[in-house]
Amino acid sequence: MLKYISEFGNYVAAAGFRNAKIDDVDVLLKSLKTKLRPEIVFQLFDARLIATSDHLLSAALNALKAFRNGENISRNLSVELLLYASAQRQIRKAAEILGIKSGAKEIAALVISENPEDVKSALAIIEESTGAKRDDSVLELSEEKITAIRRVFGITETEIETMKGKYGLQEVIKNLVIERVALLYVWR
Repeated sequence: MLKYISEFGNYVAAAGFRNAKIDDVDVLLKSLKTKLRPEIVFQLFDARLIATSDHLLSAALNALKAFRNGENISRNLSVELLLYASAQRQIRKAAEILGIKSGAKEIAALVISENPEDVKSALAIIEESTGAKRDDSVLELSEEKITAIRRVFGITETEIETMKGKYGLQEVIKNLVIERVALLYVWR
């Protein structure tokens, strides 16, 4: 999903990949940094804890806003994306929660650039470098993902019941995760 965010003059894409072959995360990230143009910002995530592409787009919007307003936690936009997506203030904890690990099979990518062709190219390079196949369905919610997301993001039954009358369970979980992402900006 490629989206233009006029407020920041950037294109953002959230994508999923299946059957990744990741032996060493550090080697992969260093390789991607050399293959991608320096002005392209990207972050990779454990797709098993992503509550749809909206979750990642919300993280991107909040991270861009934090940088624009000088309220960023990290010095690097890629790291800020990880912090927001995980709704964590500590980089180490954010990486433990949502960072990709060696052996990860389902991954998510978030790419930001002023040029839409750079975003598309970056996604192709990520696909090739991870040995994965592009499959955005890994971003969608399943019962198994909902259980894991509830545990990691601390979503209570009371919160779900409060919102469930208006929406289905998947929509409720997505909205509660996005709320936590947005609250990170407020908790500064």
